[in-house]
Amino acid sequence: MNHIVLFEPEIPQNTGNIMRTSIATNSTLHLIKPFGFSLDDKELKRASVNYAHGFSYFIYDSFSEFMEKNPNGVYVFLTRYGYKRPDELDYSDTTKDYYFILGKESTGIPYDILKEHLDTCVRFPMSEKVRALNVSNTACAIIYEALRQQNYPNLNRHFNRHNI
Repeated sequence: MNHIVLFEPEIPQNTGNIMRTSIATNSTLHLIKPFGFSLDDKELKRASVNYAHGFSYFIYDSFSEFMEKNPNGVYVFLTRYGYKRPDELDYSDTTKDYYFILGKESTGIPYDILKEHLDTCVRFPMSEKVRALNVSNTACAIIYEALRQQNYPNLNRHFNRHNI
């Protein structure tokens, strides 16, 4: 199963977009406090386009609590400090849990967390004109890379002409 983990998210619109991506991809969302907004925020609901109704997600008070409650899996850290491209890791085994961890918008994931996981720190290739992609774009891109490698399990891959 695929999981999106947001470390101390600050912007409700980004978290709402990621909620929508999680719902669309059958991914589980994990949120690590503190947040830069309230989960009742109007912007959060607007960005998730009210798909969040009935959607469950997990909240943790700290990164250590997240790790304690999710001790097994493959942890992939999306960071500007990554030396690998996302496609250089293998996410194809659908019996494993893949946790894609994204940092807060202002500072990312702290180095004291990253240093223990340098072999699974990844960065999307991009021009030198920007430091990093938007966190919601990054979450979407990494989940779809994992799903591509997994052959899009349990997702509708066909356009339904009857919905036009």
